[in-house]
Amino acid sequence: MSLPPLNAIRAFEAVARHLSFTRAAEELGMTQAAVSYQIKLLEERVGAPLFLRKPRQVALSEVGNSLAPQVRQAFEIMREAFADTRGEVDGLLSITTVPTFASQWLAQNLGLFQIDNPDIAVRLDSTSNMVDLLNDEFDIGIRTLAAAPEKGVISHLLLKADFTPLLSPALAESIGGVKEPADLLKLPMLDPQDEWWALWFEIAGVPGFSAEGRPMSMLNWQSLLGTAAMAGRGVTMLTPALFRDEIASGRLIQPFKLLAPAGRGYYLVYPENRRNAPKVKLFRDWMLGATAFMREAA
Repeated sequence: MSLPPLNAIRAFEAVARHLSFTRAAEELGMTQAAVSYQIKLLEERVGAPLFLRKPRQVALSEVGNSLAPQVRQAFEIMREAFADTRGEVDGLLSITTVPTFASQWLAQNLGLFQIDNPDIAVRLDSTSNMVDLLNDEFDIGIRTLAAAPEKGVISHLLLKADFTPLLSPALAESIGGVKEPADLLKLPMLDPQDEWWALWFEIAGVPGFSAEGRPMSMLNWQSLLGTAAMAGRGVTMLTPALFRDEIASGRLIQPFKLLAPAGRGYYLVYPENRRNAPKVKLFRDWMLGATAFMREAA
């Protein structure tokens, strides 16, 4: 079977990505009627509807949903082939990352990547929202995951999110030092309702921990909890590998080697169809090398 017209395939890929005939038309520099005509031609060639047209909404049909990822990947392969032929590396790398990893490691070390790769500009977005890497504008993501990512996304473990209590030296000294896990119960706790507390105490042999009667706090992000802990506001549960500098400088202390498993980790993720993009390969290799010490120390 011969290929359908390229304009029809381009129109389908754009509409499938945006789920909007209007936005696809704007991207392609066509009228909405022209895009609709190209989709009609393609549906006649395929022999089945590719979209479900609903009031104020467009959705992929079963056939369209099966076809869209393969068409998108084909366009990515062609783009990469032309980029390789020109010997050019795309000059902008867009990264989306969870806030804790951004503030505790990536922001401090990203400049080293740019020194090694001065032709690549980096755009960093820090958000707690789960970005759809298959359809959004980002090249790479750093996510906290408990399981394998969605189909079509490649993942590499950067660091397990295992945790242990950290606190300021002054707070520890206020009770004559923290010598055994039960000593922590004498101290104010940050986010005591967090499930990590009960889990760590149970593993440490101090069962029955309860947050009842303790002042509630909802700082949530490890970066905020770490800042509050350094200020002596309480002891907190953190992933110590993300606070190596603070521990090394004495701003925080880790009284026990015991790490409790969080059941998730920080992963580098990117769409499978971009795995051969030069900028993605460069950042992936740098990132895995730069974070190897954290995995080895865990």
